[in-house]
Amino acid sequence: MEQKNMKLLLVEDDVNECNKFKALANKYDNVEFVGITNSATKGLKDVKRFNPDGIILDLELNSGEGSGFEFINELKNSNLSVNPKVVVTTNVYSDSVYDYLHENKVDFIFYKKQENYSPEKVINTLLLLKQYTTKSTNKIDDNTDEDTRNLIADKINSELDLIGVGSHLQGRKYLFDAIMFLLTEGDGESKLSIIQYLTSKYKKANSTISRAMQNAILYAWRISSIEDLTKYYTAKVNYETGVPTPNEFIYYYVNKIKKSL
Repeated sequence: MEQKNMKLLLVEDDVNECNKFKALANKYDNVEFVGITNSATKGLKDVKRFNPDGIILDLELNSGEGSGFEFINELKNSNLSVNPKVVVTTNVYSDSVYDYLHENKVDFIFYKKQENYSPEKVINTLLLLKQYTTKSTNKIDDNTDEDTRNLIADKINSELDLIGVGSHLQGRKYLFDAIMFLLTEGDGESKLSIIQYLTSKYKKANSTISRAMQNAILYAWRISSIEDLTKYYTAKVNYETGVPTPNEFIYYYVNKIKKSL
């Protein structure tokens, strides 16, 4: 069966950034932009008109109409039959802003000034998220017995061991908990995102946790053989970086372990 294109809406006031996304869309055979605007008001109308699968939202919109905050608030009250995946891109790095975004169930946040940020990573993240529905049909029920939860924990640990994510690394603990969270709590009713769950549990900054997870993945890709990595981690890896992002890594194992249950 032919796979349908992922329909994306871009709400962005930076012309150069818009041009980068347009150029990228021409390189992908599974992505199309159904709307590009610098207006929050126009963007909301495009959501209802085109029913996009994903939205790339600039938070500030200094040269456009409205703001990303207004867009998110109105989108939340739109009563859509299917919620699009929302990725926010922003120059703002603030705990209060990030808390607001997490509470309003934004799917992912990209800080534009961070190292290695690129529009390509934004699109790749949306393509990754597309395969996960708002509600997880394989969610483990809260009443699941302890033996089943222990089985899931053993599966996660076994997978991490196979590719060499060292048990001594703090980032491994975060990766383990993120995978377990999505398998047991991360359905459409959960009020916490992955990173919000981890920051709440460990009382650490978002950047500290993200960096530790990425370092744990880098460690595995550095010490493990290519044969083991390609055998046990079969997802596509960004050819530029050579390693998966924490988000890609976590969702790969959530999906893999779900299929084995």
